[in-house]
Amino acid sequence: MSEKINFIINYDEDIDSYIKSNYPHVFDYRIISLSLDARGAPRGKVPKYHAIIDAIKPGEDFNPHRESFPHLGAFKNPPIIIGAGPCGLFSALRFADYGIPVYLFERGDRAQNRMIHIAKFWRYGAFDPENNVCYGEGGAGLFSDGKLITRVKSPYVQYVMNRFVDFGAPKETAYQSNPHLGSNKIRGLISKMTSYIESVGSKVFYNARVDRLLFSEDETRVIGVELSTGEKYFSDYVILAVGHSAKEMFYHLHEKKVAMSQKDFAVGVRIEHPRRLIDKLQLGEFCGPILGSARYRLSYENPSSHKGTYSFCMCPGGYVLSSGTDADGIVVNGMSNYKRNSPWSNAALVVSVQKEKDFSSVHVLEGLKFIENIEKKAFQLSMEKASGKEIPAQRLKDFLDQKKSDLSLTKTSTPSGIFSQDLDSLLPKFIVGHLTDALLKFDEQMKGFISNEALLLAPETRTSSPVSIMRDKYSLQSLSHLGLYPCGEGAGHAGGITSAAVDGVKVAMSIIAQEKNYKDQYGQ
Repeated sequence: MSEKINFIINYDEDIDSYIKSNYPHVFDYRIISLSLDARGAPRGKVPKYHAIIDAIKPGEDFNPHRESFPHLGAFKNPPIIIGAGPCGLFSALRFADYGIPVYLFERGDRAQNRMIHIAKFWRYGAFDPENNVCYGEGGAGLFSDGKLITRVKSPYVQYVMNRFVDFGAPKETAYQSNPHLGSNKIRGLISKMTSYIESVGSKVFYNARVDRLLFSEDETRVIGVELSTGEKYFSDYVILAVGHSAKEMFYHLHEKKVAMSQKDFAVGVRIEHPRRLIDKLQLGEFCGPILGSARYRLSYENPSSHKGTYSFCMCPGGYVLSSGTDADGIVVNGMSNYKRNSPWSNAALVVSVQKEKDFSSVHVLEGLKFIENIEKKAFQLSMEKASGKEIPAQRLKDFLDQKKSDLSLTKTSTPSGIFSQDLDSLLPKFIVGHLTDALLKFDEQMKGFISNEALLLAPETRTSSPVSIMRDKYSLQSLSHLGLYPCGEGAGHAGGITSAAVDGVKVAMSIIAQEKNYKDQYGQ
């Protein structure tokens, strides 16, 4: 039986030597958590690692017990999954565990082909509405920091981590808390996942956009899907895993009176610093290759409005990407690779946008319209001042001083290029005001955060879905339509790679349980 051991060591101390000296009974160990406490580093205090290890004695091993699955075989009509992001893929994987083939529809291409389209967009502005940073095999997760952090408490979290390892993630992903893969590693293993799903009998349809759901005559049940080509596929189970940017589907659902509600989200900017500056601010004299690229997390709640401004998706040693899904809209997002070795570090700084307060409650999709207006304005400005592919940007100090920025010699990580724009004329006034207040507070928390070298790029608008597609707590079916299973980020039931994957597994298990009960009861 393994033993959990907690200890604290200096950042440059050898863990192996420490364990041998202090825990001689330990035969072997795995590092579960290794969190850096560098709060005193800027003042010369030596950074410490808080470590948790899983230790075993001679004769024991770490081989985890893997769940075994009964082979249930094919359903009368394969379950249909719309979207090959983490939610859709892990739903398909879970069905595969039970020998159940599915139909998986993805509007974009395979990851390697998708990359070609995205590179053309970043370099030449050649936008593809079906292959971009959000659409295509792997979804938006392929262009992120690859963090597998989640606050979700579910037994399926371990399953998700194990499956990532099965398809090529480092083995420590299965047991470390808060593992990080980076975009480059995620891309490789996602393609292996879809190849495996196909190899065990499922059909994966690429460049196959689902335009419509098909309904029963009384409009109370979803019975299939219709593609943009007019082809129709039928099933008793339709899993909606379309991601947070599939606005055409949101409009279609609203037209068909599928139960949805508004939800809060957040909007703001990406802030980019030279990595060396953030490393120095966070780690002081101890910054360097041993500790790697530094991270930060900042938040501030305005005492008058009780509205929060916070950092989100921090990408140490990363890149700022143009991530829009519309030809006439600009969106920014952050990404980093496994080694986090870009010369820049960035993070989203976003302000809470509250339903019924910051946008109208008249229409369930008012939040979507709020976002669209900002993205379209950013594109219009880019067309006026550049070529339409460049991202609006302003130096941080100029933003605070309400001055125009000269960006002619400015270097940045974004492959799309930038143009000078006063962001207070792009973003809503309440967001500009709360960002301004929060930035001053952030500089108090992290002295030097406000720097001549810091750059703001905008708009960051896709932090989460602006709607929730409502579902039953137990069956996970739509509250309004049987046979429809909304899940993942787009449905408002997840936030991030791991929680989306877990939600996909949950939905698959709910469907499997319903089908099994039906067969047990009726012998079919």
